[in-house]
Amino acid sequence: MAPVLRVRDLEWSVGGATIVDEVSFEAHEGEFLAFIGPNGAGKTSLFNLISGLVPATRGSIRLDGAEVTAESVPARARRGLGRTFQTSSLWPAMTVADHVRLAAQAASGGSYRIWRRASGYAGQVGRVLERTGLAHRADVPSAELSHGEKRKLELAVLLVGEPRLMLLDEPMAGVSAEEVPALTGLIRSLHREEGRTVLMVEHHMDVLLGLADRLAVMHHGTLLALDTPQTVTADPVVQQAYLGEAL
Repeated sequence: MAPVLRVRDLEWSVGGATIVDEVSFEAHEGEFLAFIGPNGAGKTSLFNLISGLVPATRGSIRLDGAEVTAESVPARARRGLGRTFQTSSLWPAMTVADHVRLAAQAASGGSYRIWRRASGYAGQVGRVLERTGLAHRADVPSAELSHGEKRKLELAVLLVGEPRLMLLDEPMAGVSAEEVPALTGLIRSLHREEGRTVLMVEHHMDVLLGLADRLAVMHHGTLLALDTPQTVTADPVVQQAYLGEAL
C-alpha cells in the first residue's frame, strides 16, 4: 500500500533564503510522527507546504499516491488532510457548537451562513463535542474557554471533517500544565482508537515521547534524523543540535 503521505526533496525558498531544504519522508496508515527542533528549524514551514498554504519551490507531495504539490488547501482537505495551527483562530463571540456546525456545513459542501437552520447538523455536532469533551460547553462563547478547551475546540472543528491525516502544530502552546494530560489523552485516543495518521509539532518532549511512533528532528530547514524516539533521543548529533545536552 502507498503511504498516506509521501514527501520527496521538498524545498521552499524565499528571497534567496532556503527555509525548508530537500526534506523527504513518508507517513504510513495509523502512524504518529512527531517533529521537533529549535525555533526557526522549519517545522511550521514544512506543515505549511504539506497543507498547501505556501507553494513548494521544488519537490513533491503525494497523498494516498496522488500528486498534490500544486493543489489548493481545499482540494487537499477534500482528500482527507486536516490542520490545526500554533495560534487559535476562533471567533470570540461564537459559541462552541456554532464553530463545529459551521465546519460541518463546510465539510458537507454547504454554505457558511450562520443563520442557516442548525437542525440538520445537530447530531453530528453533538457527537464531535462528546468526543472532545466539550458537550457541556456547547453554548459557551469561545472567548470564555480556557486555553486547553480552545485547543479541544480546534480539534473538534477539525474532526467534523473526518480527516484521515491530521497535522497538529504545537497543540500544547498556551495550555496550562493542569490541562496538558487531558489534551494529550484526547490526541492519543484519536490516534490509537480511531487509527488516524497524525503529524505533530511540539516542544513538550514528555508529551511526544508518550505519543510518537517515530520522531523527526528538523535543523536549519533540513531533516536531521527520523527514527524511533529511543534511537533519536540517544543520538549525540541530535542532542547537540536540538538542546546542546542529553534529551
